[in-house]
Amino acid sequence: AQPGWGERSAQKLFEAIRARRVIGLDRLIYSLGIRQVGEATARLLALNYHSVAAWRAAMLEVAADRDGEAWLGLTAIDQIGPEVAGEIALFFAEEHNLRALDDLLAGLERVEDFAQAAHSPLTGKTVVFTGSLTRFTRDEAKARAQALGAKVAGSVSAKTNYLVAGADAGSKLTKARDLGVTILSEDEWLALLG
Repeated sequence: AQPGWGERSAQKLFEAIRARRVIGLDRLIYSLGIRQVGEATARLLALNYHSVAAWRAAMLEVAADRDGEAWLGLTAIDQIGPEVAGEIALFFAEEHNLRALDDLLAGLERVEDFAQAAHSPLTGKTVVFTGSLTRFTRDEAKARAQALGAKVAGSVSAKTNYLVAGADAGSKLTKARDLGVTILSEDEWLALLG
């Protein structure tokens, strides 16, 4: 069995899938429990391979030939070196992992392709969320911002471009005002997203 892919991981995965029949490629990759593939790495993989079909095909090639073009492409991705690529190759080399992935895919309505908007108003910008958000969850806001090319930070600094302030915003709002950061309400944020 793949280390880290135990009964508990599978149970958590299927509970999450039952709740949502349509998931993004990055969430699918992360949910597989591949060693050294956390949320950030899953997002990088999704961003580079875009669709579940392209990602799966490339990873099968990686598992089959660690000197091939697919391996070189994988290890060329920023922050994914030979060690992480090796863990992915090990996962895809195990037949039972492939069966589990295929069963999972069969149970989904679809896996949404992952494409970062190249000319989004958020590309390259740093965004911070603060206060109680009512129009979306913090995780939804973060995922949407990242999909549009933004970096989401946990604290306000001189490098922050936007602070999205919900109700009861505190010290982050004060600091953003002091630094001259653009402050947006939830509605203004949604308008910026288009």
